[in-house]
Amino acid sequence: MHVPFEGPGVFQASLERQGYQVLRQLVPEHGLPPELGDFLLLMGGPMSVNDSDPWLSEELVYVQAALSKNIPIVGVCLGSQLLTQAMGNPVTPRDHFEIGMMPIILSEEGQEDPVFKTMPRKFDVFQWHGEGFELPPNTVHLAGSERDPVQAYRYGTSVYALLFHLELDATGVQELCQQCPDDVTRSGLSPEAIMSRALPAFPQLHACADRLITHLTSASL
Repeated sequence: MHVPFEGPGVFQASLERQGYQVLRQLVPEHGLPPELGDFLLLMGGPMSVNDSDPWLSEELVYVQAALSKNIPIVGVCLGSQLLTQAMGNPVTPRDHFEIGMMPIILSEEGQEDPVFKTMPRKFDVFQWHGEGFELPPNTVHLAGSERDPVQAYRYGTSVYALLFHLELDATGVQELCQQCPDDVTRSGLSPEAIMSRALPAFPQLHACADRLITHLTSASL
């Protein structure tokens, strides 16, 4: 974790159902976990991977070590940007800021992906970001949008980068709105409007989040 209000969300319950213990580590305050563990979640945060904070450089090395160990990894929002930079690709500011429910479109590969193949070709996801990236080498493009052509990709069989959020619930959205009011103002939306659009989508997004965890914890990987 990178801020207290962007935790694992529904990913935690899915991991616990698979027999995992989830350690929440707030990296800027408490440093990196001493061990890589068996599964790595890289969560979001309002900072940029291009900031000069020493912990960001240390985390990039940590992520590179996790990639070399071939353990399952899910990077969400800032976490997906950390993954991308760890693979050698830049993360750059966009001329737009995406907040709330917005559509993504699955690529041909995304429509065949073991996690996303049960989703509609076009569906709404929860966004909260102002930076993006291009597709890193040797990865599989899974989904994009009109504004951000790369919204999700897979590296190998066990690493997923998601610029959007599958894991958030109502409490998580409420905390984002409370903790990042300038972002909400910038979006031109009200917290109530953001929440009212997100609530009906949660069952579908949470089911996809659970499929992601179930896939990554299966013995076949």
